[in-house]
Amino acid sequence: MAPTRPGWDDTGRPDMLSSVAALAAAYHNLLDQHGLDDVTVVGTSFGGWVAARMAVDDHVGRVSRFVLIDAIGPKIPDHQVNPPSGSPSGASAPAARSSPPAQMFATLHAYTGPDVHEAELLPRFSAVTCPVLVIWGVNDTVVTPDFGRDYAAAFPRVRFELVPGGGHLPIREDPEAVFTALDRFLAEPTA
Repeated sequence: MAPTRPGWDDTGRPDMLSSVAALAAAYHNLLDQHGLDDVTVVGTSFGGWVAARMAVDDHVGRVSRFVLIDAIGPKIPDHQVNPPSGSPSGASAPAARSSPPAQMFATLHAYTGPDVHEAELLPRFSAVTCPVLVIWGVNDTVVTPDFGRDYAAAFPRVRFELVPGGGHLPIREDPEAVFTALDRFLAEPTA
């Protein structure tokens, strides 16, 4: 499944979806509605934040693995998110098919708030028991590889992979390296 986040691609965003936690809960509800178990959740940039929030809120164990690609979200001491020019919210411009950038940034800001992080998120990663793959572009200037290493270090069962030809969106910049890392990770048993 590849759901469109409410508020992206000219979709409406219900007022009740006003935080990353609410969006993660909506995605957990989507898994429930479809009766899906043993799910791998993959998220990039802001989507990685949503995936990370899903990881800490997965109390029924529907998700068996998480993949975070150049994810934002937690407040990591001594690191910051360096927004690309034109982004008022501090996160990279989300990929969209039809929404104007101003609408996408307004929607992103509605989810993240002015801080563009969750201060309490990082310590909660220690309770995530499933395997996590964190993929990071070596040339990411939005969230540096050191940010990524510290992000990954908070999970107990994690693999951190650097993508030599990647920036903030290595899935676009070096897809072969990203898919190679994904294939290795998905081939491993989760137990």
